Amino acid sequence: MKPPPFEYHDPKTVDETLAILGRYGGEARLLAGGQSLMALLNFRLASPAALVDLNPVPELSYIREEGGQLRFGAMTRQRQIEFSPLVASRLPLMIEATRMVGHLPTRTRGTIGGSIAHADPAAEYPALVTALDGEMVLRSASGTRVVKPADFFKGFFTTAIAPGEMLVEVRIPVTPAHSGWAFEEFSRRHGDFAIVEIVTMLTVDNGRCTRARVAASGVGGAPVRLRPVEEILERDGVGERAIGEASARAAELVDPTSDLHASADYRRHLTRVLTRRALTRAALQVRGNN
Repeated sequence: MKPPPFEYHDPKTVDETLAILGRYGGEARLLAGGQSLMALLNFRLASPAALVDLNPVPELSYIREEGGQLRFGAMTRQRQIEFSPLVASRLPLMIEATRMVGHLPTRTRGTIGGSIAHADPAAEYPALVTALDGEMVLRSASGTRVVKPADFFKGFFTTAIAPGEMLVEVRIPVTPAHSGWAFEEFSRRHGDFAIVEIVTMLTVDNGRCTRARVAASGVGGAPVRLRPVEEILERDGVGERAIGEASARAAELVDPTSDLHASADYRRHLTRVLTRRALTRAALQVRGNN
């Protein structure tokens, strides 16, 4: 199939990009890696007046550490993240998540900003930033604002990005000392979008769980942070009994729908199983790190 007609722009700076977006009043789409947008265009599920190509904008591609966070330019390729020594040393959970994203060709072209802005509820990066309480930096002609995941992801393929605004940076806290982590997902084939995925990070100091982070994805229109599960672990520790209780609670908290891939009951079952698996693996890892 062929995409509908559109005008094409290839700005060289963020300011130039924002000026173009302003002229189209919400009728332009940004082109990053194109892994999702081109399919939407070819099936005519999207009909923008213009495409604004971000590939010629070098200021949007970087990985750096600042203020206890890793900061990623929106056009940073997933393949850059996968092989970054800085990410491997400061946020290894992100390496684990990235290796579950599609296949080599998609990771070579795909970007972190494109994945997050597309907001597929079964994608890995939205789940990761939700679990780790990351931040999305949005910029428009009128200024910059920083948005947390709970306010950014609004529902199926829907975000807080306003007309004339663009995602320019993603910020994720670095891994605390004495931590273990795990990213577990179930999909029909390697590289498929997950039916359910669980992200967790546990920090244990002197035998006490001082910080737990758990999120589920694929169970609704947006990733969900499972705070009652975190409370169980921070209160009762990361032993087998607490992990069992936390896993059961995770299944109670999600409210998935049925579709052609899985029923709601099956997604709840997967939530319990994957939460137990992720927490067990993270707990074993943190014991090995202490």
